[in-house]
Amino acid sequence: MAGRAPSRRAAVLREMGLGPLWRLRTQGTQRVDEEAGERSAEAPPGGVLEGVEAAHGVPRPLMAVAPQPPSAAVSSPALTAHGFPEQHPTGRRSAEAAAGDIAPHADSARSARIATLGWDELEEDIRQCRACVLCERRRQAVPGVGDRQARWMLVGEGPGAEEDQRGEPFVGQAGRLLDNMLAAIGLRRGEDVYIGNAVKCRPPHNRTPERAELAACRPYLERQIALIQPRLLVALGRPAAQALLDREIAISAARGKLFEHAGVPVVVTYHPAYLLRNPRDKAKAWEDLCFARRFMARTAANG
Repeated sequence: MAGRAPSRRAAVLREMGLGPLWRLRTQGTQRVDEEAGERSAEAPPGGVLEGVEAAHGVPRPLMAVAPQPPSAAVSSPALTAHGFPEQHPTGRRSAEAAAGDIAPHADSARSARIATLGWDELEEDIRQCRACVLCERRRQAVPGVGDRQARWMLVGEGPGAEEDQRGEPFVGQAGRLLDNMLAAIGLRRGEDVYIGNAVKCRPPHNRTPERAELAACRPYLERQIALIQPRLLVALGRPAAQALLDREIAISAARGKLFEHAGVPVVVTYHPAYLLRNPRDKAKAWEDLCFARRFMARTAANG
């Protein structure tokens, strides 16, 4: 059995497009916003990881690095509860964000009602929801899937065509990549992992959810987090990060940092669908996973 684990890990990492084991090869320090990258057919140059042989057959965790120009540097107080520094997603909040939260506040009475629901009631409420225009063209709402007592909670953007048809988040090619990403750090879908989305209904043509749509689904996401009480939230992509942090954010600037949502630590990385279009950034996603794994190991060690 001991001989199978390294070979399985190597196979998983090869499927991710990363090779078996890694070391950092430094190239340019240019940072590229994820949204700009999604418009491009080719990912911009950046730090990439090169496969190497290692003595013990286990990938060595690497710190995610998100270099910033001096003007964007942020000095924030330490996040003493978890031993990592808390940082803002960008050096400066946009004028829109400075004027108020990024998303309009959902109806307070509706939010208060949703905050009292148990799991079965919550999922039925999501399936019957008519709070925004996304309900008009959906086949079905997609509440989420996984371990309801998970330490890891992954939050994506919203259902795609296949998710809309099957009623489960992250299926199809992007879902297979996500499963491989989880396997690379010793996790499996449904075992100590819960997977959901910032919006529960598919946006037409897989467009980015609008602020009003994120706001309408926010009480559902908040209730899921409250019921699960995860040790770590992983935001997959910019809309998910914005839904959790309630502000504008650039993935390239937020990587390698620890944020908080309602007292729960948040790590930001790329969405698997983005990685399929920009495979060079899989190396950066691997760094982010290692950063998250180190944090969880440190949390466990501290009790």
